[in-house]
Amino acid sequence: MKVAIINRSDRRGGAAMVSYRLMESLREAGIDARMIVMENLSYSPEVISVGSRMSDKIPFLVERLGIFIQNGFRRDTLFQIDTASDGLPLSSVPFVREADVICLNWINQGMLSLKELKRLLSLGKPIVWTMHDQWCFTGICHHTGECDRFIEECGYCPLLGSRKGKNDLSRKVWKKKKDCYQYAVGNCKNPITFVAVSNWLRQRAKMSSLLSDQRVVVIPNAFPEQKEPDVVMHRDPKCIVFGAARLDDPVKGLPLLKEALRLLKEEHPELAEEVTLYTFGNFKNPASAEGFHVGHIHLGHLSDDRVIADTYRKARCVVSSSLWETLPGTLVEGQANGCIPVSFDRGGQSDIIDHLSTGYLARFDCEDTPGNARRLMEGIVWALENNHEGIEERMKESVKRKFDSHQIASQYISLFESLL
Repeated sequence: MKVAIINRSDRRGGAAMVSYRLMESLREAGIDARMIVMENLSYSPEVISVGSRMSDKIPFLVERLGIFIQNGFRRDTLFQIDTASDGLPLSSVPFVREADVICLNWINQGMLSLKELKRLLSLGKPIVWTMHDQWCFTGICHHTGECDRFIEECGYCPLLGSRKGKNDLSRKVWKKKKDCYQYAVGNCKNPITFVAVSNWLRQRAKMSSLLSDQRVVVIPNAFPEQKEPDVVMHRDPKCIVFGAARLDDPVKGLPLLKEALRLLKEEHPELAEEVTLYTFGNFKNPASAEGFHVGHIHLGHLSDDRVIADTYRKARCVVSSSLWETLPGTLVEGQANGCIPVSFDRGGQSDIIDHLSTGYLARFDCEDTPGNARRLMEGIVWALENNHEGIEERMKESVKRKFDSHQIASQYISLFESLL
């Protein structure tokens, strides 16, 4: 069986990392799986680059220009919106044409247009679309936040500011997606099968007007078994890890983490004095790297899996202050390396953490920002101060049971075979 896994990058971003792992897991199971990407950072022989530096930029820039005009020339929402107006001719890539199954992943920012999606559908192959965020069932956004317009037909999009209205850009793109999905149902032997990486994401998808009547199954992301380090790592019982591709992305809730650490310093000064926060990833705004109220060491962008694993092994707690997440990989990676996860319970976190057994889930209330910070602080104190006998073994067993790469590959293979 040949499987073409399409993702914008093979290494940059969470979707890229888990798509690459899926490819490896499928190949280990004997499947000829290859990635089709715009941005090739691994230079693996199983990763196929499409386009060129110039041809990649054209659809990206054309799409961005269209968004910039439609959102009233706002820079703050420019990269929170994707329209799939332009993309590359993926249906003509030889391995895509040879493949038995096409597996779409994160395909935005000039990778795949909705017009090209129709051409892929016309090839007559089963298409499985793994959703790493909510874009498949919204008009133009990746995260709906407090907006529930996706339940109807979008429109009045808060990301469009003064340009929002009943028939704004979000409504227009919603209609184009609806047309694509209906085309698949009416003209293809197998309509698109959507894969949600968490139960929470499937629930959101089934609430939507676009996917309420589509097939949506749940298969979590694969996380390979962690190998024991060559050198025994000494865990710092007062060390916290916080990682993300972009640490000051508004979705990541960085101000809430800073407020939680301020409360920690105010109410638990002796503990705060001992705490060190390690961050990894990038800060778009350099000023965001200041004001954590505890000792802080920024490790920069980490791409080596062994270095990332060692970072978790040094720490006691991995924290996520995200306002919502589909299936945050940092929490799974932390658990796999004995690092206790603390997170808000708003998204796929409950698929990862069993509260007070394999981590801490803090209640999130969108109307109570001070309370959210306090509850996150309480989770951090719980992780750092309690004995937690047997928690490392429970976390590692939980990761193996829920996210073992061989098991996830087997679920995908079963899905592919059912479609063929």
